[in-house]
Amino acid sequence: MAKREIHFSFENLEVWQKAITFADTVIDIIDKLETDRKHYRLIEQLESSVTSIAMNIAEGKGRFSKKEFAKFLYIARGSLFESVALMEIFKRRRWVAEDQYDKFYNDGNIIGKMLTGLINSIKSS
Repeated sequence: MAKREIHFSFENLEVWQKAITFADTVIDIIDKLETDRKHYRLIEQLESSVTSIAMNIAEGKGRFSKKEFAKFLYIARGSLFESVALMEIFKRRRWVAEDQYDKFYNDGNIIGKMLTGLINSIKSS
């Protein structure tokens, strides 16, 4: 399959690419959750927060100023932190395995550092 042409500038951002993969991985985990499903709100909140990371990076990149872009990166970072807190609850409820949580946590940490680095580079330019 030929590689498709990139049309949106956010697609070139490595942090956006990692955030998309991160969201996809978490959705796979959610799809396989072993719970009685009476906690739909928590599950929906995790889906919302984890997908919000990439969506806010994309939306911010589409804005016309660096200040606006940075604002959306802060929101993406907040969504990442929310996702980590929710996944901690899932781990404590034993809805996710320890190894799944560890991978999630490590990947989230990398994305967080990338977001902070991008925010800092925007603020200093």
